[in-house]
Order: sequence, then C-alpha cells, then structure tokens
Amino acid sequence: MTHGRWCGDGSRRTAIVAAVLAGVLALTGGCTGSRDPGSSRDGRGFQPGADGVGDPYFPRYGNGGYDVASYALKLRYDPADDRLSGTAAITATATEDLSRFNLDLAGLTVAGVSVDGRRAEFRHEETELVVTPERGLARDGRFTVEVTYDGVPKPIDSPDLGEGGFMATSDGAIALGQPESASTWFPVNDHPTDKASYEIAITVPQGLSALSNGVPGERTTADGWTTWHWSERTPMASYLATLVIGDYRVRDGSHDGKPLVTAIAASLPEGGSAEVSLNRTGEIADFLATRFGPYPFDSYGGVAVSDRRIGYALETQSRPVYGPAFFTSGPNDSVVAHELAHQWFGDSVSIRRWSDLWLNEGFASYAEWLWAEHDGKGTAQREFERVYATTDWSKPALDPGRSALFGRPVYQRGALAVHALRRTVGDEAFFRILRTWTAEKRNANVVTADLVTVAERVAGRSLRPFFDAWLTGTTAPPPPPPVS
Repeated sequence: MTHGRWCGDGSRRTAIVAAVLAGVLALTGGCTGSRDPGSSRDGRGFQPGADGVGDPYFPRYGNGGYDVASYALKLRYDPADDRLSGTAAITATATEDLSRFNLDLAGLTVAGVSVDGRRAEFRHEETELVVTPERGLARDGRFTVEVTYDGVPKPIDSPDLGEGGFMATSDGAIALGQPESASTWFPVNDHPTDKASYEIAITVPQGLSALSNGVPGERTTADGWTTWHWSERTPMASYLATLVIGDYRVRDGSHDGKPLVTAIAASLPEGGSAEVSLNRTGEIADFLATRFGPYPFDSYGGVAVSDRRIGYALETQSRPVYGPAFFTSGPNDSVVAHELAHQWFGDSVSIRRWSDLWLNEGFASYAEWLWAEHDGKGTAQREFERVYATTDWSKPALDPGRSALFGRPVYQRGALAVHALRRTVGDEAFFRILRTWTAEKRNANVVTADLVTVAERVAGRSLRPFFDAWLTGTTAPPPPPPVS
C-alpha cells in the first residue's frame, strides 16, 4: 500500500512562499527537508502509526499508534437507494509520537477529515484511511478526529470466513459480522484490543426501526425521518457494534432496573418461536449471573432478523442478533443462553488475539449445557459424554488456524475443557474461578495463559498440563472423575 507524504523543513516562511511550496509539493510529491512532518519543537521525530495490530491471523486488522476512547456516530440511511451518510467523531489518545495514523474503512467515500478541528490531509485506499494531521500528535496526548463520509455500503466476503458487514435488506439493512464488520459502516480501529464507548444516532425513514447497542435514548421525528439514539458506555470491541434497520416489532421494557429492548422482524410470526425465546432473555441472564457474576452491562435485549443470509447468531454487546434459522423448529432457549453467556465471555472479557477465540466460544457453549440442566432438559455431564465420544482430538480448540476459527473444536472441544476443569477442581473452586475471571478481567483483553494463571491461583494447584491436554493435545485425555 502506498501512503501519502507531507514534508517540511521546519523554518518559518511567509504565506506566499508557503503557497508556492505547497504547489511544488503537489506536483512533485517531494520533500524539501529531512525531518518528519510531525517533528516536535523539542526535536523528537514523529512517525506513522502501523497499519495493523499484527494479529497472527489478521495482521492488517486494526491500527497502531493510538487508543480509542469513544466513537460518536451520526448516521442517515435511506433504504430507497441503500445510501448511508455519516459523521464519525473519534476521541483517542496517541500511544506514540504520530505523524499520521490509519483508520479502517471499506467501500465508502470520504468527504473530509479534521483532527482537533483543523482540516487534515487524508488518503483512502481499499480498506485503509490514512490521516495526516496538520501537526504531529504527541504521545499521551488526547485528540479527536472527525470523518464525514457517505456511499452505498457493501459486505465483506471472505472465502474461508464467509460474509459479514453492512448488508442491505428488503426493508432496511443489517450491519453484523465476526471477525470483521464495523469498517463497512464507519471508520474504526477494527480489532478487539481497542475497545471503546459508543454514542450512535441513526436517522431512517419514519415507520422503520433502527436498533443498535446499549441504552436507548430519545426518538425524534421530523420531516418524515426518525432519529434513534443509542449509548453503549461500557467499552466494546468494534465487531460487537451492530445496526439493524427495518420493519420490526420493538418491545421496550426493563429488567433488574435496566432497559430490556427486544425487536422481532415484522415478517416473523407474532407470538412465534423467536418472540417466545427472546422473552426469556431476562430470566436466562439472571441464571447465568448466579454462575458467572453480575451482568456486566447497562442494558439487555435481543434482535431476531428474518433475512436468511444471516445464518448465525452474534453476541453484539448488550443486544445479540439472531438469524431466523434458530427458530424454525420451535422456541430455542439454547441459542439465547449461548449469546447471553458471551456478554461475560467475549464482550466484557475480550480476547487479545483471534487464535484464543475458544475463550469466548468454549464458555458460551458450556453455558448452553448449564442452562439446559437448570431448565430440566438433561445434564451437563451427559452432554459432556456425548460430545466427548464424537470429538476429533487431532484438531485443537486453542489456535485452530484462521480457516478453522469458527469450527467445531473451538466451540465443542472448548466446552469439554470447561466441564473437565469443573470435574477436576470441583464445583466450589470451578465457579469461583469463573467469577474471579469475569471480575478481575472485566473490560480487559486476555489470552489463554491469563485464564491458566487465575485458575491455578484459585484452585491452588498446577493446571498447565491439564489445559494443554484438553485444548491442544492430539489424543483424547481421560475424563476426570468427579471430585468428591
């Protein structure tokens, strides 16, 4: 990828000379001095931020050089022509002396960029928006970048991971996907390691709903358009941000003193399986809180969509989104338990690299077993025995490879490891490990070694060989006997 350059010799010049120099630079692309454009008055050289965080599976996801604190998005979407227009105000702190930095943005047209209210140079190529501020950004300094953009968003289609991102529907749109989706509808540092708060205002034609994450705000209507406001103040990974626009039956309620907002696509049966399942959201969340610790966010909810391209459910923070296939055979509490468990495992406690995804999916899959047992539909031990007997132990749960990121071992072998841990240390220590993990690592990013450390400390014994055998060993470990 080619990046633009801005160069200066650091001397004071008159406005006329500066204008002439600017013209020369535009024609030649050259520099008149050797210092970086962002060089500070004390002589420090400022450098460009990295165009990726270096994740082993997705090296170009995210960007280096800054840490985002918050996103404030003002969006307008018209399903008549699928056009999205928006302004994103991103507040961040520089983690190094920056001459320029990158944001991830795919398939949209940028009209202008400013940094701290001053116009900034930018170049947008493929999925990288390269921003060069008027002057360098000093390490530990806070800054705000504002990006104005519009266009017809498109999803991202990966040959091994499938389609995700912003998808137009017959009555609106759905922005959803893992591991990548946010960059298709707003400029972002698109990696779980840079969690931030969100304020989202979405203007849509009157009569349509516009759902997103967090606590609902006011809804205002003028000139045939309605603006919906949402606020997610607890730090959120970018792939967990969602936008669902269309004809929905929205139910505004509360649970445990917090908003509980559910939405069902109008084309799904009223009082049908999806509605019955989502109506148990508060009940299931309360049960999981007895096992995992207090619910970590300021709102609850869920959205059931009808577009069959969404063949999955995703734990979008505080308000999971469910594809229609989960409810074709009747109510499905299991998928609700899975996505709600992610609010603790994946959303509140987030992975530092994608190769540790089992930390999200193994615990969420195990939550299905816990809920089924609580609801009188079998036992966790019986489900463990069934899955154990059908597991391919040559395929690891930890570090499965990019193409197998969403494969069965990450989910089911991960759940086996969780139950085996329970049998190894006993219920009292096991649930104390889970509650300690969710409390100590709340809002943090983690790797598997962090879990091992917490588990060993709480259990008072070495567990590294145990985790190695259950997560990456190539032969079936013997099932541990129950602790008496």
